[in-house]
Amino acid sequence: MPLPFLTADRAFDASAEDVALPFDDHDSWRRPYRPGPWRVAAAATVLLLASFVLLAAMITGVAGELSGAAACLALAAAVIAGALRLLRVGAWVSRHGVRRVGFLRTTTVAWNRLSVVRTVQQPVKWLGFPRTVQGQALVVVREGGETLPPLITDHNADFLGREEAFERAADTVEAWADEYLPG
Repeated sequence: MPLPFLTADRAFDASAEDVALPFDDHDSWRRPYRPGPWRVAAAATVLLLASFVLLAAMITGVAGELSGAAACLALAAAVIAGALRLLRVGAWVSRHGVRRVGFLRTTTVAWNRLSVVRTVQQPVKWLGFPRTVQGQALVVVREGGETLPPLITDHNADFLGREEAFERAADTVEAWADEYLPG
């Protein structure tokens, strides 16, 4: 079963290094980078927890407590959905705009509503925790001057310890912005 949110775009293929936007279909939403090891490890751990909850559901069902088994199945489904959502978190781009997917909230801004997309040095959250460290962030500024929360940072779950991957991803999103920003 293909999992499109886990696949990396062809921008990282050796044959596509010289092309900023190597896609035939620019209408599809794409994450311009691979999910990082911290994000994948967290999702794998949550899925491991879900397997134990499913095992508990099976044992409870065999013991004859169908309401308890149903509750365990519902909990396992919620945990699996949370793990899949965790894997979708990140920045996505298409011809229509840029999308910041969070765990609970998604923000989409059309390219014609943006004024600039740039990488800046600023305090960033370390793995999403309240603790901040000095780092780089890819920020989006709307036409009115409003700066949105960072799309990606070099200390989030996708890029912690992977500075080169952050630079490639930021350059790719900036290339999409150069292609589709008005003016």
